[in-house]
Order: sequence, then C-alpha cells, then structure tokens
Amino acid sequence: MSELKFWKPEIETAQRDQLEAQQLESLKEIVSFAYENSPYYKKTFDEAGVLPSDIHKLEDIEKFPFIDKSVERQTQGKGSFVGELAAVDEKEIVFISSSSGSTGTPTISPFTHKDFDEWMDVESRLFWQIGMRNTDRYMHSINFSLFVGGPCVMGAERLGALTIWSGTLPSDRLLFILKEFQPTIIQTTPSYAWYLGETAKKHGIDPAKDLSVRRIIVAGEAGGSLPATREAIESLWGAEVFDFYGISDIFGACAAACEEHDGLHLAEDHILVETVDIDTGKRLPDGETGELVFTSLRKHARPMIRFRTGDIGYVDKKPCKCGRTLAKIHIVGRKDDMFIVSGVNIFPSDVEVVVRDIEGTNGEYRIHVFERDFTDRYGVEIERDAKNTEEDSVLIDRISIALKGRIGVKPDYVKILKEGELPRATHKAKRLIDERNE
Repeated sequence: MSELKFWKPEIETAQRDQLEAQQLESLKEIVSFAYENSPYYKKTFDEAGVLPSDIHKLEDIEKFPFIDKSVERQTQGKGSFVGELAAVDEKEIVFISSSSGSTGTPTISPFTHKDFDEWMDVESRLFWQIGMRNTDRYMHSINFSLFVGGPCVMGAERLGALTIWSGTLPSDRLLFILKEFQPTIIQTTPSYAWYLGETAKKHGIDPAKDLSVRRIIVAGEAGGSLPATREAIESLWGAEVFDFYGISDIFGACAAACEEHDGLHLAEDHILVETVDIDTGKRLPDGETGELVFTSLRKHARPMIRFRTGDIGYVDKKPCKCGRTLAKIHIVGRKDDMFIVSGVNIFPSDVEVVVRDIEGTNGEYRIHVFERDFTDRYGVEIERDAKNTEEDSVLIDRISIALKGRIGVKPDYVKILKEGELPRATHKAKRLIDERNE
C-alpha cells in the first residue's frame, strides 16, 4: 500500500462511464431503500408522483423533490428519536453527530455500523490523497463535541499514521504539543492555522524552522481554496496547505484537494452531485456556478436524496493532472452568507481574496452588512500589519480601490484596526456581521 499513489485506484481513476454506471446502481438501490423504509420519503415521493422505478439514468434524479435544512428540522424527532427522514430503527444506529446550529436548530446525522465504517475509509482515502503515510504524526485539532469532523481522525489511524487527538485545546497547549510531539501534519480551520502560526511567532517559535509540520489540512471555511490565503499560511508555516470539504448532513470530509490545488475531488462513489439555480432550482450544466445538491449513494441510516447544501460552487468532471478522474467541486461561498449590494452578489470569500493580497495588513478582517437610505451597503474592518507604518488614510484608499476592482462595488467604509483587535476563533471564524435586522 505504501508504494501506491492512490488509496483505491479502481475508484479514484475509474473511467467516467464506469463510475456513472456504479453510481446509477447505487442510486437505484438507495432511492428504493429510502422509499420503502423512510416515512418522509414514502410520503413526499407519492405526493410528487414519482417512484424508485422511474430512475433509468442518473439525470432521472431531477424528477424527485429537494430536501434542505428546514426539512431536517421539521422531521427530526418525529416518529422516533432519529426522525421521519431516517430509514433504519434506532437500534441500528451506532453514532450520531450534530450540526452547530449556527443557522437554526442543530440537526443530527445518524450512522449505522456500515455507514460509519465506509465513512472512515473515505477519510483514509482523502488523507492518503494529500500525502499522509504511516510514517506521519498527525495532530487532529478539530472540535470533538458532536462535530462530524471529530471522528475523521480515525481515518488517519486506519491508514496507519500516529494520531494525536488534540481537539480545540487553548493555543498554549497546542503549541506545547507541536513542540513536544513534533507532528508532521495538522488539521484545523484556515483562520486558526493563521492565528496559531502568529501566536507561535509571538512566543519565539518560528513555525517554519522550529516545528516539523509539513502539511496542513484546513476545513470549515472557504479560505483553504483561495490562493492568497493558502499561500499566506504556507509561507508562515513552511508547509503545504490542503483544503478539505465536509457536510454534517451526510458525513465528515467528502472532498479534498490534491497536489494540483485546483478544486476538491469529491467521493463520487458515495455522493451524486448536481448544481442548480439558486432561485429556480433548475439544474445547471457542469461548470456553471449555482447551489450544490448532494444525494448520498450509500448511507442507509438517513439517506439524503437531493439535499440542497446551501453551498455555492461549480463542478468540473474533467480528469485531473494528478491522475484522478473523480469530479472536482469548487466552492465559492455559502448561500446564507451571500449579500447583494448595488445588484452585485458578494461572498465573504470575495473580500478575503482581496484582503489576503493587500500589503500592510495581516489578513484578519470582518465584514459588516447594513442598510442606509433603504439601500444595502457593506463595510470592512481590517487589521494592519504591526510593521506597517503608513497612514490609515493611505491604507484605506488602497483597500477600497482593490475591493472595488475585484468585486465591482466599493465598500461604504474601511476601518483599520490594530493587530489583535478582531476576535480569533478555534473553530469557524465569524467573518460576516449582518446588522440589517438588528
């Protein structure tokens, strides 16, 4: 195994027609299973006038109704603890995770023993993809409190790496682990990777010279796929950064970057992906940007048929230079975080691309969206680099011009803060403050 480039070459390098034939077989089985065992799917499929037997090709999934977070919340706890979406009895459930509830009531995600085992194999595959081997020491700095990303560390164990279950310890404890245990790979969020590196330097530790980290996995925020953010973290740590994508409604990481850093390879043997228009729900061709819709192909505890993820992006099914043929997803942002100013759709990631590239700032920022004179506007708070001595007014002009050039809409204001004024997060950073409903 250690000499192979691919964890499962028969899947990762499959020809598109072979992969889609396998997907179709799995799709027919899971839709039938959901219809026969889930009260919700039986009811809604009947109401929509569709049956599992209507699926003859992958595109036939378009005949079936969408579900989303609101459906999860409405059905959770109804009929049983695991809810009407579930397709197995609670006695078959061996693990549940929960969403953070940042956009509403937390939603659970149940797993059977087989679901969990297959999930961990996907995690091993993605870890292998970024270069993890059994000679590595891996520090898993992800929240373990019901968060679906917590158990992913077991995929590294399965691969054979030495695992360090650090979780979201305070930064001084993490720095102690980094110095004493000298892990070669760590995982955290992009914002916290930056913060931890900054903190190390303040304690007289040069992450690039004094530590052994050579690969950093980032997840939970869009920054890992933004070249400017990735390069800033890489420069700070002297390590290569790889972006991971997961979704609590199905399972942990289900897509990851490869050495090409051009999109995230999706575990297509487990997830069928569609892209739809945000407003109409009409399916879009591959390559066009819209909302990503996932159908779980193998998860039986709670099948997710046409789940609207709320993530905005596009799909690229062309074979990758790395040799993998699995589709790559490119995440632009969250539908919940998108705001419109002067008719322009803006995501926090649009601002981050600019901020990370502005000389004289340290990359930390926060966006405020507000209404004035019946018009939505936005302002940006940005921390200056401690070494930058230029006047605030000069820095503000540079930032405003750069934002106007990139986004097309000038911010209503730019506020310059001293280094350290913005709050730091050990999990997902809150980059957007919506003041319109306050």
